[in-house]
Amino acid sequence: MTGDERQSRTRGLSAWTTRRWLRVGVAASLVVLALLGAAGAWVLQRTQSISEELVDVRSPALTVAIRLEAAVLNQETGIRGYGLTGTTDFITPYRQGLAEQKANRAELAELLRDDSAGLADLKAVQDAVTTWQERIARPVAAEPPGSPSPLASERAAEGKATFDVVRVALSNQQERLRADSARARDDLLSTMTLRNWVFSAIAVLIVVLTALIFEGLRRGINRPLERLGADARAISGGDFEHPITPTGPADLRRLSVEIDFMRRRLVRELAVSEETRLRLDAQAADLQRSNAELEQFAYVASHDLQEPLRKVSSFTQLLQRRYGGQLDSRADQYIDFAVDGANRMQVLINDLLDFSRVGRLHNAHQSVDLDKVLERTLSALSVGIEEAGAVITHDPLPTLVADPTQLGMLWQNLIGNAVKFRRPGVAPKIHITAAEEDDLWRFTVTDNGIGIAPEYTDKIFVIFQRLHTKDAYAGSGIGLAMCKKIVEFHGGTIAVDPTYHDGARFTFTLAAQPPENGDLVTLPEAVRSDAEPAR
Repeated sequence: MTGDERQSRTRGLSAWTTRRWLRVGVAASLVVLALLGAAGAWVLQRTQSISEELVDVRSPALTVAIRLEAAVLNQETGIRGYGLTGTTDFITPYRQGLAEQKANRAELAELLRDDSAGLADLKAVQDAVTTWQERIARPVAAEPPGSPSPLASERAAEGKATFDVVRVALSNQQERLRADSARARDDLLSTMTLRNWVFSAIAVLIVVLTALIFEGLRRGINRPLERLGADARAISGGDFEHPITPTGPADLRRLSVEIDFMRRRLVRELAVSEETRLRLDAQAADLQRSNAELEQFAYVASHDLQEPLRKVSSFTQLLQRRYGGQLDSRADQYIDFAVDGANRMQVLINDLLDFSRVGRLHNAHQSVDLDKVLERTLSALSVGIEEAGAVITHDPLPTLVADPTQLGMLWQNLIGNAVKFRRPGVAPKIHITAAEEDDLWRFTVTDNGIGIAPEYTDKIFVIFQRLHTKDAYAGSGIGLAMCKKIVEFHGGTIAVDPTYHDGARFTFTLAAQPPENGDLVTLPEAVRSDAEPAR
């Protein structure tokens, strides 16, 4: 081969991609493995065929032949005894032998159906036995019992000679079957030896191919990828001027060129992206500060409404007690409206304060036994539960890391709603379940109340959204919104089960370890201390 030819061949190989190298290598390996696999499959099939012949035909045939000989011997013993004594007890083994002979002959014929020599031996045995039975056995068996058979004495010599022919036929049959079994065993041993050599060759070839594949991958893929990775790490470490050197198969070299082009483009756009990031950071800081101020404003505004509202409520109640019945009916009605409005406003502001505290003031995560939290909640709701005649059952509840106050509010709102929204004349039945699903716990609160229409399943979790008038069911429309906020604060979700139609079923999840909330807003100490009495 000339130098030009070698150089041309080297250029041709260097243009091969990783896929082409893998295809050629895999194809060559598969061809060799297919040839050896075909040889191994043939050897296995041959081994299985010989084993099946030995186990299913030769050995059982020899065993049945021995049983056939025993059945014929039983016949001969029974006939000889009956002929000498005339006792009917000797007829029993003769008849049993006939039955066994028939069964053994049929079984042996089935086993040797593909063996012409074996069938010929079986026919010789059957002919000899038939001759003996026709000449000796049947005539003697037909003699009357009670005394020795004269026919047995007369044909004693003939009977011995005839049965000797039977013995010879049985012996020849068994010798042939033993020889066939020995030959099958020898074939099996030689085939197993060939099988071991073939599979040893396959194992050696697999080891050699594995070594070649690993070496080829190391030189053709791993080493270029390691170099590419080292260049990429240098760039990711901040050295954006570090060039990437193409190496390896053609596709890896193209990849290196493309990455180097991307590096140069990143260098050009780095200044612009850095400026954009700084602007986004500034906007995020402003947004976080604005959110904190809005939450503080909402909390303080709700708190500052307490004092004038208490005055309005107190004076309207004093007006009602002092002048109730002294004015006309319309004035009494106006006073009642004012008292009711002030009380509802007080409840609404308190609920808003509780809603705003979720995730801010109540953020004391600790190990919480939900059974105990539920027990305290049921105790707090005991008056309403007793008046409604509610029956509340629950599965064993787990222990989670959570805020106990918030979980108490969660149980109180869900169970309180289940008791409140009951069917007229039907005692509420509420059942709580808990089941672990991966890293979450799934809970359900099921009741037999008035239920929730499917079109309202999302609306009920929005704050101030009510499905009934205040005259039908009291409340501020904050309870389920608070439940949603508590569940999401603990890393879960809450929803209404739309497939349940015998009441309402709320299902929610809680994480065993709630997520870290680094953006919680903590109110100033003065606001917290001033707000606590309003709870």
